[in-house]
Amino acid sequence: MTSPVVAIAGLGEFGRIERFFRPLAVGVPGAFDLTDDAAVLDVPYDQQLVVTTDAMVSGVHFLPQDNPADLGHKILAVNMSDLAAKGAEPLAYSLTTSLPKSIGDDWVEAFAKGLGEAQREFKVNLAGGDSVSTSGPLSLTITALGLVPRNRMIRRKGAKLGDALFVTGSIGDAALGLKLALGAPTQPVSDTDRAYLLSRLRRPTPRLDLVASLRVFGTAALDVSDGLVADLRHLALASKVRLQLDAQAVPMSGAALRLLLNTPSLRKAVLTGGDDYEIAFTAPADKAEDIAAAGINAGIKVTRIGKVIEGEPGLDVLGLEGAEADLGTGGWRHF
Repeated sequence: MTSPVVAIAGLGEFGRIERFFRPLAVGVPGAFDLTDDAAVLDVPYDQQLVVTTDAMVSGVHFLPQDNPADLGHKILAVNMSDLAAKGAEPLAYSLTTSLPKSIGDDWVEAFAKGLGEAQREFKVNLAGGDSVSTSGPLSLTITALGLVPRNRMIRRKGAKLGDALFVTGSIGDAALGLKLALGAPTQPVSDTDRAYLLSRLRRPTPRLDLVASLRVFGTAALDVSDGLVADLRHLALASKVRLQLDAQAVPMSGAALRLLLNTPSLRKAVLTGGDDYEIAFTAPADKAEDIAAAGINAGIKVTRIGKVIEGEPGLDVLGLEGAEADLGTGGWRHF
C-alpha cells in the first residue's frame, strides 16, 4: 500500500498505513505486514480464484457527511456480496483510498475501525492496496478475492425453463433509507423504523452464510445492487430467458411495510432502488422446500418471487393487481 506522490498532513501516508491499516493485514501471512509491493496468496489446486472489484465515490454512492466507520463497513460488504452471489468463500482483499487532503487522521482512524469490524464479521483480511491524494471527491475501491470449488462458480448465465426465482432477505430497505436520509417527504416514521432502514443502507449484510447452499441449488445468481427490477433483467438477458416477477411476493421488512402503508408512492422505490445487497437466484422449482430449509439453517430468509417462463429474453413484472407494471429501466445506471 504505497504511493510516491501522496503527502498528507498529520501522520502522513506511511504513518496511517502503519497505525490504521497494518493491523487489518495480520490474518494474511503473504501480506508481509504491508511492507512489500505485493502480496502472495496460495490457492488450493482443486479451487479457483474469484475476483471482484467495487468502488464507492462521495456524492455518487454515499453522502459526503456519512460516518466513515459506516463507509469502511459498506465498502467491504458490497464486495463480499459479489463473492457470495458467485458461491465463493472470501480469501482476502486489497484497498485503494483516494482521499482529498482535507481528510484528517481522525477520519481515517474511524474508517479503519469500521473496516476492521467488517473484517471480523466476514472473516476476511486486508492483503494490500494503495493510498493516494486526490483533488476530486473521496473514492474508495476494494478488489476482493474468493475461492470456489473448480468449475462451481455461479454465473448470471444458467437459468432455464423449470426454474423458480428466489431472493434472500428483504428488498427496498436501503432505497427507503436513502429517501429518509435525503429528507424525502413522508408520513411520520418511528425512530426505530428510521434507524433500521438507515442501517440497512449504511451497513448491508452480504449473504455469505448461504454460499454453500447456493452452490448446490443455484443455476444463476447475482447480488441486488442496482435495484431488483434492473438486476433481474440483467440476469434474464445473460441467461437468455424470460423471467416473471410477482411484485406481491417480494419480501419487505416490517419497517418498509409500515412506511409504505403511510406513503404508498414509495412502492416503486422498493422494486427499483439499489443497495439491497441481497442475492437473487434461480433454482429448480422442485427444490423450493429444500432451499427454504437451507435458508432457515443459515439464518437467512429465502423467498420465492417468480419463475422462468417462455418468451424472448427479458423481464415481466406482475403488479399488485396482477397486471404487468411498467417500471421503465427499473434501476441505477452510472451512465
